[in-house]
Amino acid sequence: MTENQFESTVVVEISPQTEELVESEMAGETDELKRETKALIEALKRRAQAEAESAGTLTRETYLNAVRQAREALEGEKLIERDRLERSFAVVQEEAEKNWHLLLKEISEFGDRLQNAAKAAWEAFNAPRPES
Repeated sequence: MTENQFESTVVVEISPQTEELVESEMAGETDELKRETKALIEALKRRAQAEAESAGTLTRETYLNAVRQAREALEGEKLIERDRLERSFAVVQEEAEKNWHLLLKEISEFGDRLQNAAKAAWEAFNAPRPES
């Protein structure tokens, strides 16, 4: 790290509601992804509340606008995650298809070898024998 670069760490208190929401909706995701999503939700909630309070009073319309902005931001995150998951699935599917084709090729080659071995055994079995 150079002198001009630094990393800041912000401690964000996660509400029980956010904790429960993220854990239930993102089961199976990495801890880092869950942690970052929780922090994003809390930041959006704080920003929505700050914007609503800066308007003077917490009116219904101001609150709805702040909630709408938070939802749109989260949906944007979900789209990014869905795209990433779809790309990952496509890669896994391509690998599975490639492996399937390799397996079929190996089975075909094995079948050919068995057929050749059976033919060789049959020819050896039916070969003329010297008379004793």
